[in-house]
Amino acid sequence: MIEITVRGDTGKTEKWLKAMSNGDQYRAIDSGAQAGVSALAAATPARTGVTSASWNCTIVHRADGPKITWNNTHVNRGFNVAAGIQYGHGTGTGGYVQGEDYINPAMAPIFKAIADAVWGVVTRG
Repeated sequence: MIEITVRGDTGKTEKWLKAMSNGDQYRAIDSGAQAGVSALAAATPARTGVTSASWNCTIVHRADGPKITWNNTHVNRGFNVAAGIQYGHGTGTGGYVQGEDYINPAMAPIFKAIADAVWGVVTRG
């Protein structure tokens, strides 16, 4: 049997535990997810603007924590244009277009901001 004895004021601890059980540490996820959509749209090389305007995100809150998925819906003849810009692609005439890493630099500050916001809630309560 384990017995715990507590002396003093536990108000701050109880407030922190309640905030964590309510998922307050994940509130930054929604704004961070939308910031990611904006960052991706701004960073996407644009000829017509269709690819940059086609970013969206979904947030799934699971028992082990939230999951954000960013997606680009611009598909041309079964080919995801955003992925083709990022990783490169063949052309219809046998050529190759080199990829341009625009996603990782755009998302790095978003990931940091989300992590910092969540950590701030956890450490400040």
